[in-house]
Amino acid sequence: EERVVYLPNHPTLDDGMVLFLLSTRLGQLFHYVVAYESFRGWMKKFLPLIGAYSIRRGLGDRTSIAQTLKLLKQPSCDLVIFPEGGCSYQNDTVMPFRTGAIQLPLQAMNQMVKQGEPVPNLYLVPVSLKYQYTDSMKPVIDQTLSRLEKAFKINAIAPNFYGRLRGVAEQVILRLETEYDLNLDQTTQIDWNQRINQLKTHLLIECEQKLEITPATMTPIRERVYKIQSVLKSRAQELDQFDETTYESIYQATLRLLNFDAIYDGYVAASPTPERFLDTLTRLEREVFKFDRPLPKGHRKAKLRIGDPINLKEHFQSYRQNRAGTVEMLTQQLQQTVQENLS
Repeated sequence: EERVVYLPNHPTLDDGMVLFLLSTRLGQLFHYVVAYESFRGWMKKFLPLIGAYSIRRGLGDRTSIAQTLKLLKQPSCDLVIFPEGGCSYQNDTVMPFRTGAIQLPLQAMNQMVKQGEPVPNLYLVPVSLKYQYTDSMKPVIDQTLSRLEKAFKINAIAPNFYGRLRGVAEQVILRLETEYDLNLDQTTQIDWNQRINQLKTHLLIECEQKLEITPATMTPIRERVYKIQSVLKSRAQELDQFDETTYESIYQATLRLLNFDAIYDGYVAASPTPERFLDTLTRLEREVFKFDRPLPKGHRKAKLRIGDPINLKEHFQSYRQNRAGTVEMLTQQLQQTVQENLS
C-alpha cells in the first residue's frame, strides 16, 4: 500500500531492463520515466506494456510531470526515476542528481494534503547499480585496443594495456582539438582534464551561439545539451530550408558531449578493473567508429545494492518551511548514498 520511488544510478543503456527484472523478482509492477527518444521502433509499443512513459528532456515536459504526479498520488505506486537525467557510461561514477526526482514526490504529497488528505508515507529508495564481467576480459581489451590503434595507424609500443589506452585517448583528444581549431600552443602546459573540459566548454558555447541560446553556465552540461537538442529539433521542424550541415554539426557535437560528459583522466588509473577499461574503450569506440550503441563486450552480472529508504513524511514539515533547501539537502544525501554504496 506504500508509495515508493526508486532512484538508481544510470551507468549503461541496459539499466532499465535490470530494474524491470528487479520488479519481477519482487512481484510488483514498476512504472518508469524513460527518455522520449527511446520510444522508437518496436520499443514504442513495448515500453508502455512494462509501465514506462516518456519524458522530453531539455524542456519542461508538462505532460510527463502531470503523469508522474498522478501516479505518485495513487496507493501502491512503485516508480523508477533515474535522477542523473541520463547515462554516465561509467560503472563507478554517479553524476549529479537532478532535484526534480525529489521535488516531484514532495509536490505530490503537498497536493494531497491541500485536498484534505493526511500526510502520506512516500519512500525514496537509493539504488546502487553496477556490473561485473564474469569471464577474463584481457583478450577483449587487447582486441578493442588493436582496432582503435589500427584506426589511428599507431603501433602498440606501450608495455601494458593502460599505456596503450592513453596512446589511443591522446589521439582522440588531438583529433577533436584539430577539428574544433583548438590546437594548443606547445609551450602551454595543461593537463588532460583541462583539455577535456576546454573541449566540452567550446562545444557547448559553439552550439548555443549557433542556436542563439543564452548559456546557463551554472546548469550541468547534460541539461544544457538536452536543451540544445530540443531547440535544434524544433528549429529543424519550423524551417523548410534548415542548413543540413549546421544541423548535423550541432547534433554530432551534442552526442559527443553526452558521450564524454562523465569522463576524466584518472578514472581507469584509480582502479584499473576490466569494467573501467571497457567503459572508457567503449566510449572511445563510440567516438572513433560512430557507433550509436556498441555491442556488449562480454557477459556481465548486474549487482544491485538497495540503500535505506527515506520517508518523505518525516521531511514534509521542513519542506513546507524551506522547499528549496529541503529538496537540495535530500538530493545531495541520496546522491552520496548511491555513490558510497557502489564501492
